[in-house]
Amino acid sequence: MVAGGLAGWAAARLAGADRLRPLETRVVPLLSFTPHAAAGAWLSALLLRGRGTSATAALAAAALTAAVAPRGIPRRQPPASGAVLRVLTANLLAGRGCADAVVELVCTTGADVLFLQELTDEAVIRLKRAGLNDLLPNEMTEVIPSSARGGGIYARYPLSDGLAIAPTAVAQPTARLDLPAGRSVQLVCVHPRPPWPPWSAGAVPRWRTELSVLPPPGDPPVILAGDFNSTVDHAQFRRLLRLGHVDAASQAGHGLVPTWGPEPSGRPAVLAIDHVLIDPRCAVRAASVHRLPGSDHRAVYAEVQLPG
Repeated sequence: MVAGGLAGWAAARLAGADRLRPLETRVVPLLSFTPHAAAGAWLSALLLRGRGTSATAALAAAALTAAVAPRGIPRRQPPASGAVLRVLTANLLAGRGCADAVVELVCTTGADVLFLQELTDEAVIRLKRAGLNDLLPNEMTEVIPSSARGGGIYARYPLSDGLAIAPTAVAQPTARLDLPAGRSVQLVCVHPRPPWPPWSAGAVPRWRTELSVLPPPGDPPVILAGDFNSTVDHAQFRRLLRLGHVDAASQAGHGLVPTWGPEPSGRPAVLAIDHVLIDPRCAVRAASVHRLPGSDHRAVYAEVQLPG
């Protein structure tokens, strides 16, 4: 049963079974844990008795590893020669993320752009008191009163109206960033609602629809950053990669570092659902994940060099 289950998991991941509407409600949440299943498959291959069961588990482990391992291997970067842009994104957990910690991260990383999800009125006030607007004086925020469905983009350089995308229940603000050298970048703060709970018939279709409104790469370059509520093991997320976006963490070999855990109390994170997606012409010079007190998400940082 264990070997057969692992083989079924590998087949579902490789075939993109979460694209099948009759299966998606159950399969989408499960496939989030594919890296854990790969580790479990190798362990099962060692512990299971019998050649057949051990070989089946080993084949499943090899297949799952082939899907997972590339995220941990640094990629060769394109010869970008433009300005360097430092990007930071964080989910504030209904505004409860520590404002002082956010500002400290902006200082230590030298972030030029900050994307915030679950931004509330109270969080905006606390961030301003902590000095965020002194570091990043330009902002494009969309805060929904008495709700944690807001979002915002803060920047060192001027912002103007960005790309028009279809409205969603949770704010996904956009902006155009104008750099001093004349280059512009389109920014989207991403936050679709999660494909959860598995017993809700509408959760996965809603998640799929809200991911589908995100724009493809273009000119000016497009940066999508935020809480995607998705991992690379989801076919709907890989659709964004097929459009031409690349995941900054995976490019730097850090794509397996988890960014979300079920508790904000310091327990280990378990899933990599926060991402910075960039134009394939951009080069990733650095990427990292940072703890954020008060939030169940880690902040994700990427240093990106734009095309010349």
